[in-house]
Amino acid sequence: MTTQTVSVLDKLAELEQRFDEVERQLADPDVATDPQRVAQLARERAELEEIVALYRQLKDIDRQVAQAEELLEAEDPDLVELAAEEIDRLREYRETIYQELRRRLVPRDPNDEKDVIVEIRAGTGGEEAALFAADLFRMYTRYAERQGWKVEVLSSSPTELGGFKEIIFEVRGKGAYSHFKHESGVHRVQRVPITESSGRIHTSTATVAVLPEADEVEVHIDEDDLRIEVFRSSGHGGQSVNTTDSAVRITHLPTGIVVSCQDERSQLKNRLKAMAVLRARLYELQRRKLEEERTGLRRQQVGTGERAEKIRTYNFPQDRVTDHRLKLTVNNLPAVLDGEIDIFIQELQALEMAERLRAAGID
Repeated sequence: MTTQTVSVLDKLAELEQRFDEVERQLADPDVATDPQRVAQLARERAELEEIVALYRQLKDIDRQVAQAEELLEAEDPDLVELAAEEIDRLREYRETIYQELRRRLVPRDPNDEKDVIVEIRAGTGGEEAALFAADLFRMYTRYAERQGWKVEVLSSSPTELGGFKEIIFEVRGKGAYSHFKHESGVHRVQRVPITESSGRIHTSTATVAVLPEADEVEVHIDEDDLRIEVFRSSGHGGQSVNTTDSAVRITHLPTGIVVSCQDERSQLKNRLKAMAVLRARLYELQRRKLEEERTGLRRQQVGTGERAEKIRTYNFPQDRVTDHRLKLTVNNLPAVLDGEIDIFIQELQALEMAERLRAAGID
């Protein structure tokens, strides 16, 4: 069965028509006697008001462009030049408003405004993979700093050379999930490792998983379903760095999910951090299960921490970073690793917006 689609402008015209109908009903004396109906219509009017105002602004610009185009036939060359400049200005402004309207038509991901928990794990490549995991952590930290967001490490397993077998951290800031969610997947690095004496280029990987942080009210965890163990924190090489049992390991018995945290000296702080990670993982598990039930298929997300295929390659000899989903290459690898990843994030957000519009039947 073919899904029928409507254009963005047609959809906006429908919303304007609905807005006018809502206002007509609110002015109807018969409706005014029904407080529940009035409240419902008032909510709908508030939801439509901004987008309809922008649409009417768009139509007004179109009228201004049409009027300016008529002046292009004038005999006065100065007037023609002014009209041409005005048309260019109006069309640029129109495009800005049009893109904002397209964005507002996209069905929202309810998690987009949430904080996130990011998990980076070294993949194939031994110590070099661990060093690459550290590079990715720094890249995301620098990106978050540019956005004015706060980063807090929840758990880490460092290596002797300064890499990470695993590092889990939280990014707190409005819209953090909408920016980070497409980073999930396998990241690949191609370079000469510092441990390589012959100068051969090696390929290593690290996986990234991005989870929306879940509130306690969103995920109910029964204390009886938890096995909580405490142990002494260990540093590089396994040596003890704490004389008290401050590290915490929590096992969620129904799912088998295990979370450990030992970065804090306080057992309570480690437990709170471990519970935050556990809630996020359980929330993601519920979210995927719901998606599978709705579609009957495995969720086809743009990148997940479990996908075998690479999403991005960082090639040091050629000074390039390639995002394989976008088929986009940037030839400034140091800047990318310093957190300048806006070009990838913005393009992936635009791709998601286009896909969501198609899914909503808007072409």
